[in-house]
Amino acid sequence: MIALALSLAVAVAAGLMGCFAVMRRMTLAADAISHVALPGIGLALALGLDPLLGATVMLGFGVLLIWTLERRAGLAVETVIGVVFSLALAAGSLLASGEDLMDALFGEVGRLTPLEAVLGFAGAAGVTTFVLTQRHRLVIALVSPDIALTTGIRVGRQSLLFLLVFGLTVALGLRFLGVLLMGSLVIIPAATARRMAADLSGMLAWSVGLATLSMGIGTALAAHLGRPGGPFVIVVASALFFASFLVRRKD
Repeated sequence: MIALALSLAVAVAAGLMGCFAVMRRMTLAADAISHVALPGIGLALALGLDPLLGATVMLGFGVLLIWTLERRAGLAVETVIGVVFSLALAAGSLLASGEDLMDALFGEVGRLTPLEAVLGFAGAAGVTTFVLTQRHRLVIALVSPDIALTTGIRVGRQSLLFLLVFGLTVALGLRFLGVLLMGSLVIIPAATARRMAADLSGMLAWSVGLATLSMGIGTALAAHLGRPGGPFVIVVASALFFASFLVRRKD
């Protein structure tokens, strides 16, 4: 029950964060960022540490590297993420192998320790709080950095906070979906929600609902069939996305 509750809390965080990732045109970048965790997982396994700890540390380092290169090199964030992603994928494949690598790629819930559960719920609550309290500032910074500056919003700092919280969101879901699929849970429900909603509040609500529905149904199907849950969750999310084309889009 604790694992299910935590997976749904992660889905809520992913649904909220995904809306802004979609609006920032980070659709492919979301999946790429999740791969940055792979070298951290491999290094943690080699040192006998918790893989999720290694993944979280590497995601934090990767986000800081992306933010720094974006500001100093003047490149689009998608370009910088693509370079870091390629390096991370190559390094991760060298550091991790065998069954441990498969668990890292596709997720394996196993038994959650009390510490993992507490940190997971705290992280999901932190992501949710950040999005709900900062959503207007995030929109202003996205629409017009100049207007954001005149209203006292430090755009560079806001961008760094967004990327850090985005990295945390990815880290929260690695246990359930793995490196390959966590980015998909962030993006697909939000992309579906964008088709269905008429405003930001509606998009956030739709995205959270679709993400939790996908997580719940996918996890139940996986448990019934005795298979890893990650692929089922994404199949359900993708099915809902394609089903949205059967519904008239709101203007």
